[in-house]
Amino acid sequence: MEDAASLASGPDGRKRRVSYFYEPNIGDGNQRVSQGIRTTDNLIRSYHLHNDMDIFRPRLAKDSDFTQFHSTEYISFLRSVTPEYVNMAYKSDNVADTTVKLFNLDEWDTPFFTGLFEYCRLYAGGSICAADKLNRNEADIAINWSGGMHRAKRDEACGFGYVNDVVLGILELLKVFKRVLYIDIGYYHGDAVQEAFDETDRVMTISLHKHGAQRSGYIRDYGVGKGEYYSLNAPLKNGLDDASFITLFVPLIHKAIEVYQPEAIVLQCGPDSLAGDGRFNLTTKGHAACLRYIRSFNVPLMLLGGEGHTLGNVARCWCCETAVAVGKEINDNPPIIVDDECFAPDYQLHIEPSRMKNLNTDKYIANIKRTLLNQLSQVIHAPSVQFQDTPPISQVTEEAEEDMETR
Repeated sequence: MEDAASLASGPDGRKRRVSYFYEPNIGDGNQRVSQGIRTTDNLIRSYHLHNDMDIFRPRLAKDSDFTQFHSTEYISFLRSVTPEYVNMAYKSDNVADTTVKLFNLDEWDTPFFTGLFEYCRLYAGGSICAADKLNRNEADIAINWSGGMHRAKRDEACGFGYVNDVVLGILELLKVFKRVLYIDIGYYHGDAVQEAFDETDRVMTISLHKHGAQRSGYIRDYGVGKGEYYSLNAPLKNGLDDASFITLFVPLIHKAIEVYQPEAIVLQCGPDSLAGDGRFNLTTKGHAACLRYIRSFNVPLMLLGGEGHTLGNVARCWCCETAVAVGKEINDNPPIIVDDECFAPDYQLHIEPSRMKNLNTDKYIANIKRTLLNQLSQVIHAPSVQFQDTPPISQVTEEAEEDMETR
């Protein structure tokens, strides 16, 4: 079995061209969003990782981008909804007639805030721009930590996501690449992404997530029609640790890449699977080991963020994975500003697992692995499809490059 330590060295040390999409003003109306992205960027810069990347400010996604997946009615609602209307809706007892509740804006997981639509346009624009960079072979790895909102549905917000930038980014990749592999290592099942591509063989989705956290992501839920066996789900139990995770992850991903032969990979790096967030017990080293293994295949790769409730761990996770992306080893003693309380009490880069019991026995992991590998064996060949030529230089790239940072 390959553990996190053995994966840390990696079989491929080649330097990658990395594009990093960052907007310093993203989510200004929502402290949770803005703090997470800015703290991550500050930590990345404290390690000087920004010097190894091309840095871009994403362009704003347009309604025509959104409606590639979302309904026109839903996007119109997000664009036009006002604070007054939302406040009135929250106080209303008439659930059936309240549009806010119909589209699932609530006061907790998907709250309304000033600048909401601008925020959606920015984080979705970042993922579309990242995909466009890979499409044009202008980057080997493209990063948008503000993205990864894998649970936003066609007609409703869900799980801190309002629009599904993951689906929009994959749709952009499909303009050029025949087959895209989507891998999700967040705590929650990437249900909306699977639903979007459930009936196609051009996208394979693999989600490793908490069993029972949603009414989806069951191990026998493996796609329909032409997409049968192109969706794989690993429902895992409380206390999942690095060793159990990697024992499953490595052979599963190896087989999927061998059988499916993806031309591009999208990895959702949700930090809510870390110890101290949900009910998993992964560390930043375990999280980063997954990326290191995927990176070793040298397939065009898009990295997206996701949900995370613990500010310090969000920044630690994505900083570690940025280091893996650029091929740098970084120490455990970052030059963090001492009064930045989100890194207290130890002010170290890596986190330790908690004393939570791992309910994922060796037998349970082995059964999941056997079932999923058997499902992969049903994929007889990698599908080959007709696809359009690489599109001409688009407004996506032109506007992003105009905003390129020089810091």
